[in-house]
Amino acid sequence: MIRPMREELTRLGFKELKTPAQVDETVQNAKGTLMVVVNSICGCAAGKARPGVAQALQHNVRPDRVATVFAGADIEATERARNYFTGYSPSSPSIALLKDGKLVFMMERHQIEGRGPLEIAQELTRAFDQHCVQTEMVAG
Repeated sequence: MIRPMREELTRLGFKELKTPAQVDETVQNAKGTLMVVVNSICGCAAGKARPGVAQALQHNVRPDRVATVFAGADIEATERARNYFTGYSPSSPSIALLKDGKLVFMMERHQIEGRGPLEIAQELTRAFDQHCVQTEMVAG
């Protein structure tokens, strides 16, 4: 049951972080911007957060790297990721944007629940515009 929910983000290029060591390595070695999605099995993750994230990543300004932890499945990795979200209570789903390892934007569950995917995407693209560098589109 969890596998398709994990795959929604990995198909978009998200790196799955399943251990605390993977979280530390990814966050501490991230130069530029890193978006971390705390994924979950709930309906607001499936119907709002993941589709909103997918839409936001179509924007021409986006994070340099994207990663995900899965709350309820990779418990220790999720706890470690949350340690980097200073000042915020544990929340899933949630979306964090870090720049050079420092938290610069956070979208918590209560900000996801009452919005649709398009509104979430718009909020994320505003954060991308503010904190990320425009990437050039490369023809495939």
